This record gives sequence, C-alpha cells and structure tokens, in this order.
Amino acid sequence: MTLAGVRAAIVACDDCPRLRRYCAGIAREKKAAHRDETYWGRPVPGFGDPDARLLLVGLAPAAHGANRTGRVFTGDGSGDFLAAALHAAGFANIATSRRADDGLTLRDAYILAAVRCAPPDNKPLPEEIARCRRHLAAEVAALPRVRVVVALGKIGHDAYLAYVAERHGVRPRPRPAFGHGSEARLGAGLPILLGSYHPSRQNTNTGKLTPPMMRSVFMRARALIEVDSRP
Repeated sequence: MTLAGVRAAIVACDDCPRLRRYCAGIAREKKAAHRDETYWGRPVPGFGDPDARLLLVGLAPAAHGANRTGRVFTGDGSGDFLAAALHAAGFANIATSRRADDGLTLRDAYILAAVRCAPPDNKPLPEEIARCRRHLAAEVAALPRVRVVVALGKIGHDAYLAYVAERHGVRPRPRPAFGHGSEARLGAGLPILLGSYHPSRQNTNTGKLTPPMMRSVFMRARALIEVDSRP
C-alpha cells in the first residue's frame, strides 16, 4: 500500500470504540484556549519525509495536541520540545511544531505513534495498542529506507519490538531493555533501535528529560545513519 493509502486507512479506522468516543468527545467539548478552533478528532497518521532513514515511534496523540491539530506531535509543549531537538540535529527545518500549516518540514525523518487516537489519561489499553499495530506495520512497510528507529518512551519501544516479532519473526534474546540512550541491534537487515524518554511535560518539566539529552539521541541517530550510508 502507498503511504497515502496507509494514511487514509488510519484516518478512517474505528477499531477501538473507547478511543473513538473519547476523541470525538474532546473534539466537541474542546479546551477553553481552543474553543474557536475545529478539532481534528480522528485517528492521526504519521508525518514526515517518505524517504526517511530515521523513524520516530511515539505513544499517542495528545487530547488537545494532535487530536486538535491532526498532525502528530503538533500543538503542545511536547511537539515544540521534540521539534527543537530534531532541528538541532538537522532533521527539521524549524524548531517549533504549532499547527499543521506552520511550514514544518522533516528531512530524512518520519514520526508516527504506537496508538493513533488520544487515550484517556494518556494510557491506552494493551488490546488497543495491539489492534493499532497493523497501522504501524503498514506505515513502516511504506517507508523502505528506514535505518534507525528512535522509540519515544517505553510504549513506543515495546510496540516496535512487537511489530518486529510479528512481521519479521525476530525476538532478540535478551530482550532489549528500554532506557534513555539505549541502543539495540535487532538483526541483519533491521534498523537499529534507540531509546529516548518521551518529551511529555511530566518528563521535561521535572528535568527527567532535558534539551541536551534529547538532542544527544538524534545526534547519535545522525551518526548511525551516516555510517550506514558509507560505500
């Protein structure tokens, strides 16, 4: 399936009734600061460069972030924090991610989420993560040049490992542990998996994740991509 076809299938998905009810309710009720805006309110597809060698796997859209704007990691503090790090490493043309029409372009990078609908309390159920994996598999299949994957948080990390096990039959032993700056080689022909704390406000406001920490992961991804590209 083409990337455009994958995106259309994601937007039309209604596999998880609980999540669809929640997203639609948020889109109706809105947040006071955005009461005059029209919320996206649907599943959110990935965003970025179709020829990307770097893939980012996040958790899920934020209720008043991507669920509002329709673009992953856009419209909240997490999006700006991530965009600044991507810009510093040369993967984004600007250092903010405010609106779907703000001119942000990703270069050699693509971002998607393990779950495509905003979950209550940012906590999708295990079965919802599993059902959404078909979209992750389809989108990854449409990105043939990916060489490095950065998992933004443990849920993204585990979702990608589950995809690799299902699609490629690869289950590394010992199982790669998630951590900020973790690095795992999953096997011949598969991308290298890096770990990063999720750029949630909970992590960035407490100092668990700082701008230099986030930049370091993408600089490492850049170095790995350049090594892989040598003749």
